[in-house]
Amino acid sequence: MAELSNIKACVFDAYGTLFDVHAPTAKVADALGPAAQALSEMWRLKQLQYTWLRSLMGEYVAFWQVTGEALDYALAAHGIEDAALRKRLMDLYLTLDAYPDALDTLARLREAGFATAILSNGSPDMLDAAVGSSGLGAELDAVLSVEDVGIFKPDGRVYQLAVDRMGVARAEICFVSANAWDAAGAANFGFQVAHLNRFNQPPEGLPGRPKAILTTLAELPPLLA
Repeated sequence: MAELSNIKACVFDAYGTLFDVHAPTAKVADALGPAAQALSEMWRLKQLQYTWLRSLMGEYVAFWQVTGEALDYALAAHGIEDAALRKRLMDLYLTLDAYPDALDTLARLREAGFATAILSNGSPDMLDAAVGSSGLGAELDAVLSVEDVGIFKPDGRVYQLAVDRMGVARAEICFVSANAWDAAGAANFGFQVAHLNRFNQPPEGLPGRPKAILTTLAELPPLLA
């Protein structure tokens, strides 16, 4: 696995990387029944698709709205009409569980002298809620939202937010994402990218190649030494 050199800041995607986007449906699995996993996967897929399509259409809205519209699609596709259940799922999305390897890895990076940040499609209020409930806030120097530029990843203006806020060159940023398309976009922008391949995804046929492939966040700190 390739080492990442001359890194000054480590920037993380949020959803799917630090936070488990499938936790909400898991917590109401009894109410959803056999459809729980398929609904969660469709919810996530439509959420991402809507960010890409809205970016292409020039129709940006807050990620919270996108998340709700994606959930509406997934519920309708599974024949579920339950306003209380929808509200419960959306409420749970505000307090997503952090993956077990997230807090320790961020703490190790901070102890080693690296600046740390989140760079996410998430709306500021969504990110504030998730960071606060997960306890990750003390280990982060910044939480950056696409709301500042009004377009979603993988547009280069989003990645530029990290350069501007962290005050370092793009090549001095280690970017970590569990989303292969996001890893490709960040690498194409010029970050040194570690793709956290939590879900055993094949390589994307896109411009931009990660410098390292991880299976857990715990593998990251040794690569920066």
